[in-house]
Amino acid sequence: MRICFDMDGTIADLYGVENWLDYLIAEDVKPYTEAKVLVNMNSLARRLNALQRKGYEIVIISWLSKCGSDDYNARVTEAKLSWLRKHLHSVAFDEINIVKYGTRKAQFATSSSDILFDDEEKNRNDWTGCAYDVNNILGVLKNL
Repeated sequence: MRICFDMDGTIADLYGVENWLDYLIAEDVKPYTEAKVLVNMNSLARRLNALQRKGYEIVIISWLSKCGSDDYNARVTEAKLSWLRKHLHSVAFDEINIVKYGTRKAQFATSSSDILFDDEEKNRNDWTGCAYDVNNILGVLKNL
């Protein structure tokens, strides 16, 4: 079973960075590097590590910027990886997928028991397993 996480708006507060859209239009990675956390990362890391020990795979599925150049997308990818190393350094992700904006996230599901946490309703509705919004990530994980 896989537990999959979106980043922006789910665990990283990209949209809370002042003028985030202006930065993205200017191809500046600042919102990706300065995004605050949206969940207690210490609690999340402990729970994810415990779930991995039980056999769960921990996966990131995150979109690139909507209209970024190849160079910008490469910098965004590195910024997201750096953000994960900074905030969830103790988690050894089984897979990290930083993909083109709009990529169907359901293609990363491997079974109907896979879980997705995503702030985007369309992604949750399209998911083949259980999909949750961002309101109670730790509560859902506690029950696994």
